[in-house]
Amino acid sequence: MRYIFKTSYAQDIALARHGGHVFWYGLLCVALLAAPWVVPEYWLAQLTFVLIYGIVGLGLMLLAGFTGQFSIGHAAFLGTGAYTQAVLGNLGVPFPLALLASAALSAAVGVVVALPALRVKGIYLGIATLAFGFIVEEVFARWESVTGGNSGLHVKSPTLFGWSLGSSESFYLVCLVVAVLCTLAILNLLRSPTGRAFVAIRDSEISAQSMGIHLARYKTLSFAISAALAGLGGALYAHKLSFISPDQFSILQSIDLLLLVVIGGLGSVHGAFLGAIFLIAMPQLIASAKDFLPQAIGQAPGLQGLVYGLVLIAFVLFEPLGLYGRWVKVRTWLQLFPFYRRGLFKRQKSFTKSDRLR
Repeated sequence: MRYIFKTSYAQDIALARHGGHVFWYGLLCVALLAAPWVVPEYWLAQLTFVLIYGIVGLGLMLLAGFTGQFSIGHAAFLGTGAYTQAVLGNLGVPFPLALLASAALSAAVGVVVALPALRVKGIYLGIATLAFGFIVEEVFARWESVTGGNSGLHVKSPTLFGWSLGSSESFYLVCLVVAVLCTLAILNLLRSPTGRAFVAIRDSEISAQSMGIHLARYKTLSFAISAALAGLGGALYAHKLSFISPDQFSILQSIDLLLLVVIGGLGSVHGAFLGAIFLIAMPQLIASAKDFLPQAIGQAPGLQGLVYGLVLIAFVLFEPLGLYGRWVKVRTWLQLFPFYRRGLFKRQKSFTKSDRLR
């Protein structure tokens, strides 16, 4: 097992804890950069969707995993960014400016949602965000002069400094750069006083408030950043699909995003991308398994929803820490073998409850 002797504060807050992290993450970056020349076009498109959903997952992970504020209407922010990018792009606004405008408008909408939602938490917050999601979906469908209504809206191929980004390879590289920048931004945010305040609010609002943390300010900021990342992902999502319509940002999309962070692993940046891989790979696996199932089961219209539900129940019951939690356990087993203790990650049954009813 690796033990690290830290001798400076700079070493303590470094993004890479040791040389192994630098090596493996460097190798991952090299593999991702080489993907356009190695991976077939279909799988490159799926990898692009993984990066896009990973960006959106980072925002929802910050809100739900690190601040403890659940949103069941996050597809509304995704749709806001997508439609903003589509409208501005079709008007001829440069791609980088439209991208920033999508993130900014989504962040503003996130602030609007956060202000009335500050008075509620838990299941009531989920209901409030769910209602907001329905409202935004209806706006997309009714505002035909801007969004095209239920007929949808075509999105022009992006251009950057006169270069077309319409090919799969070039757009993949754009998504990769944006995903890396967003990941580095979230990692730096989490190790800052603001990120520590988010975690304190998640663990105990009363304890956080007693330490001088302004709950309303930091909750609103968390909603804004989360919505901005969702809008950024939505902008890339619109260009990747080349056509968007209101039904693509329904409650089912919000549930998929919530499933992403829960199965990926709440409270971990890695979980956002692991959940995105699950969200993209699971339909492919289900489609491949249909050929080996009886026709009555394989052709059933609700098969994918059933599988998703069973997988979610399995994770909640047997692996609440998600895919990243399972990887941490496997890694710890390999490091401690043969001295690994079975109950090492067993949750404590006794705890001190600080949030009491008044």
